[in-house]
Amino acid sequence: MKKDNNIEKKQSIIKYGKQLGIKNMSPATSGNISVRCDEKILITASETALGDLCEDDIVEIDINANKIGEGKKPSSEKNMHCAIYKLRPDINAIIHCHSPYVSAFAVCHEPINKPIISENVFYFGEIPVAPYALPGSEQLAKNASALFEKHNAVLLANHGIIIGAKDLKNAFYLCETAETVAQIFINAKILGGAKELSPKDIEEIYNLRDSVKK
Repeated sequence: MKKDNNIEKKQSIIKYGKQLGIKNMSPATSGNISVRCDEKILITASETALGDLCEDDIVEIDINANKIGEGKKPSSEKNMHCAIYKLRPDINAIIHCHSPYVSAFAVCHEPINKPIISENVFYFGEIPVAPYALPGSEQLAKNASALFEKHNAVLLANHGIIIGAKDLKNAFYLCETAETVAQIFINAKILGGAKELSPKDIEEIYNLRDSVKK
């Protein structure tokens, strides 16, 4: 059963990795994906293209980012993934990608926090920016995971975005949503600036979100 679970989750990583590639959200070998699998974590290997994965490109690590068994070297961002999993037992899948529009906010150190469209308010409220640290470093893991105390998506300064969810499908949907919100935000600036939702509008969206979660 454990083996079958591994295979199923590897196939899911391959499926959504391909979608990220098709949508130009993880160009070349940028980005990484992981999922919890029993007591272990499956994560994409270093120097692999998310849009062109095979099962051998997905490796197993423990919660402390130690590699299990043979195979390729796990992603250099493994410590960031593990730090988030330790902090958030409700998160079972993580996607880190360099999609262009959200990455534009990341390189400007600008959070996506303006209530200009209901989706941003409903799904994120705010996407904050973690201070810059060297990709793959322990400091980056600390900077990003600290913000996951209150958020499910975090911009990485001068880097990209990392998103966690209950499963990989929902993590991918949140990646799409964040990228679309960022694109709308940038286009609105070009057109002279978006008009923000009112406090009453925002409260109604929060109430709707809370009712859906019950």
